[in-house]
Amino acid sequence: MTAEHKGEKILLVVAQEQFRDEECFVPKQLFEAAGANVTVAAEFRETAKGALGGTIKPDIRISDARIEDYDAIVISGGPGSRKYLWDNQYLSGLVKEADSLKKVVSAICISPVILARAGILKGKESTVFSSPDTVRELKEHGAVYLDREVVVSGRIVTGRDPRSAEAFGKAVLKALKKA
Repeated sequence: MTAEHKGEKILLVVAQEQFRDEECFVPKQLFEAAGANVTVAAEFRETAKGALGGTIKPDIRISDARIEDYDAIVISGGPGSRKYLWDNQYLSGLVKEADSLKKVVSAICISPVILARAGILKGKESTVFSSPDTVRELKEHGAVYLDREVVVSGRIVTGRDPRSAEAFGKAVLKALKKA
């Protein structure tokens, strides 16, 4: 890949524990290969642990992130998302603010629930890891659920599962080009 996204800044949010490794590392690698600057955020700055054993050292705490410093927010999925991210009020605020500032907002696996709960998926097509509770969450918050690998609705990008990680990362980069 070329450095066509040089100078762009992406906030990559991961759960402190049990983030899904592929949904963090695959997009991050794509973003960096395209020249983007990636800042990793989690609840704490201590090393975050992936569900498959990978680790990543967050650069900042979610509560210290300022969305105006970034061109996009990308929220990784995995089982830890439910525990650490779904009800994180700082993260919800970042999502709402990113949407109001017309930035690229994206989430993969079970993390699109965060976007739904923040109210930014109302009336928009999106996808999520297909389980009864995640699909219900999207629909209850007015999202139009599609069982697809990746769904792009304007500046909002959602990905279904770990197998979608590469397509999801590429869709985020494409959305950044249009933003």
